[in-house]
Amino acid sequence: MELPQDVLMSIFATLEVPDLVRAGSVCSSWRSAYTSICSLGHCKPQQTPCLLYTFDSDGTKSTGLYSLVEKKAYVLPLQDLPNRHIIGSCYGWIVTADERSELHLVNPITGEQIALPSVTTIKQVKPIYDDDVAAAKRYKYLWHTGEVTVSDSSSILYYKAFVSCDPSMGGGYTVVLIHNPYCQLSFARAGDDKWTWLPPYSDYEDCFFKDGLLYAATLLGEIHMFDLTDPKVAPKIVMGKVKDFLYENIYIVEASCGNLLQIWRSNDLPKGDAPEGDEDDDDHSFDPESEFDSQSYVHDTNTIKVHKVSLTEGKIVEISSLDENLLFLGHGQTLCLHAEEYLQLKANHVYFTDNNELYLFEYKDNHRDIGVLDLENFRREEIVSPQIWSNWPPPIWLIPNPRRMKLASH
Repeated sequence: MELPQDVLMSIFATLEVPDLVRAGSVCSSWRSAYTSICSLGHCKPQQTPCLLYTFDSDGTKSTGLYSLVEKKAYVLPLQDLPNRHIIGSCYGWIVTADERSELHLVNPITGEQIALPSVTTIKQVKPIYDDDVAAAKRYKYLWHTGEVTVSDSSSILYYKAFVSCDPSMGGGYTVVLIHNPYCQLSFARAGDDKWTWLPPYSDYEDCFFKDGLLYAATLLGEIHMFDLTDPKVAPKIVMGKVKDFLYENIYIVEASCGNLLQIWRSNDLPKGDAPEGDEDDDDHSFDPESEFDSQSYVHDTNTIKVHKVSLTEGKIVEISSLDENLLFLGHGQTLCLHAEEYLQLKANHVYFTDNNELYLFEYKDNHRDIGVLDLENFRREEIVSPQIWSNWPPPIWLIPNPRRMKLASH
């Protein structure tokens, strides 16, 4: 006897995405319930983050999804994704850069893609054309921050990307880029044909949206607020710098209780020799051509410090515990979740992936820094051993989102 459609949908609304997708392939009636619940956006709201990664399969790269709930890996049917660099993950969508540095929003679960404005519309980017080719194949960018222009470069362009809301629900989203030179901000709204630059500040590390406003943290712990609906889009400094050196990675996130948290993450070198002069270099710079064993050079997370932020007093206070909360850190959206809503995850723990820009780009073949850290005793656990992912592109946290886009144009 077949279950009524409404009963099936009520059951499916309690499932994690891997189970939901499997249920949708059982029979035609279950497929109909699966399609309806995805199109209506009635999926389980507290989806557990998964690890999105690439892996080698018979000499070619494929895309995998590792479920923390099931401790099981899945293969996703995305042929071109393994060849792209992933620079952000929000609301189940990732921001990818292809071989020509062009950006797309991609939903790895449903396969939808949305093209973002061209890389050539970023203020500092200059296309390089060959004499016999109309389209640019290479780019360089001007080291211009609004305060100083230093030189031209063909180095790393993108660092991180953020999305203001779920693109599956309509066209009211905004994408923010942290990009070089010097980790500046640019943004584009849905439907824009170019990126809008936010000068003159630099050294941004992390962003999040709250009540329609963009909050951005710098390497010195400053927090700037932007109203992107204001035509002038002037930054408001809501907290000044709280440290004087550029060593840790900085993250900001709103806790489940509403408090604003600032997280500092630093690394040590458990094996391999650092290039000479690296330890004391404030801007993390090092020379990949220096003589040392590059394959054994590994950045491993050593310390994670959590601070509660008071914007009214303009200060931060280090806290010793997340209590029943837990964190997800890395190259995607920073998350603070409540353990009671995610019974398979551990309270007062930090789930992390690689996020050291120069280490990621200069040492693409090296071991990736991925694991779980207990903030009570600072013991580190592996997500899965031996690792099942390729070292490049680096894995990223993803909250699976099976909702289909409501816009007919897509």
